[in-house]
Amino acid sequence: MLRFALIGCGRIAKRHADLLSSAIEGAQLVAVCDSNAMRADQFGETYKVNAYHDYHEMMTSEEIDVVSILTPSGLHAKHCVDIAPYGKTIIVEKPMALTLEDADAMNAATKAHNCRLFVVKQNRFNVPVMKLREALDAGRFGKLVLGTVRVRWCRPQAYYDQDEWRGTWAFDGGVLTNQASHHIDLLEWMMGDIESVFAYSSTALSNIETEDTAIALLKFKNGAIGSIEATTATRPSDLEGSISILGETGSVVVGGFAVNKIETWRFTPETADDKYIEEFSVNPPDVYGFGHKSYYEHVVDCLTNNTTQLVDGAEGKRSLQLIHAIYKSIETGSEVSLESVCHSTRLGVLHDKG
Repeated sequence: MLRFALIGCGRIAKRHADLLSSAIEGAQLVAVCDSNAMRADQFGETYKVNAYHDYHEMMTSEEIDVVSILTPSGLHAKHCVDIAPYGKTIIVEKPMALTLEDADAMNAATKAHNCRLFVVKQNRFNVPVMKLREALDAGRFGKLVLGTVRVRWCRPQAYYDQDEWRGTWAFDGGVLTNQASHHIDLLEWMMGDIESVFAYSSTALSNIETEDTAIALLKFKNGAIGSIEATTATRPSDLEGSISILGETGSVVVGGFAVNKIETWRFTPETADDKYIEEFSVNPPDVYGFGHKSYYEHVVDCLTNNTTQLVDGAEGKRSLQLIHAIYKSIETGSEVSLESVCHSTRLGVLHDKG
């Protein structure tokens, strides 16, 4: 039985705690920590585990095998580097960091202390997404032509007002870094390495530092092109989270709220299994989908059987590099090549509000 602890008891922590408390075979939640004492104590009481306000105290007081870092994105690197000397497996929510230097520091620290680092990209484990990847690996698309992801979600001002760090450059980033980071990862995972990107953004409806709406156009090294459309300004409610892959011999659209529904599945030639493909669609209750359960099962399998993890620190940094290139294009108003490492001048940087 692997013993898990959580650092950060905010919005996403409930999803992790619910699963680790009862739904993941071979996993057990043993402790939680948050610098907000009331939040930590309430969380501990809810899940009947010990609650801490300092993670060093938690690490020295509990028998822990795996630590999940669920704090604001701008604090992931600090918490990961601080925890690494304890030599435990570390899971970090998306994005793994806000700056490329922080991502490098996390990878270096976990390597130095022989820790396995997992980055949460749970949408890769959605069953329809896995079927899409199987078709891609089997060569069913032929030459890739166009890849598109769309994130049309609703995040009202009340969402951003829940915590001071939300919608800030230093600790959160905008819709590209937060909500759409999973979809950006999926697009790059499916379509391959990117040559260049050109992007626009706006802060349309939200009172935040960062963007709530963005569009990016991509050129892939394999000759295909692509687009990213992301917004939290959809009103009055969530509309979709989708990926479309078009090739010379096939077209697939996986949509729904959380890339969980196969909306289009067409190939030439067809196979006998194609007629049953809609059976792999699921209907999640919210935009989080069901991927976290499969993700934690993957972590347990990797640690129990020493198998290869799907998203390690290096893979987590890959999509962060693309996000930085997108922001660099927005900041400069020009096409940005990914042949060189691009750094946004805003993402992960503390800005003076005064």
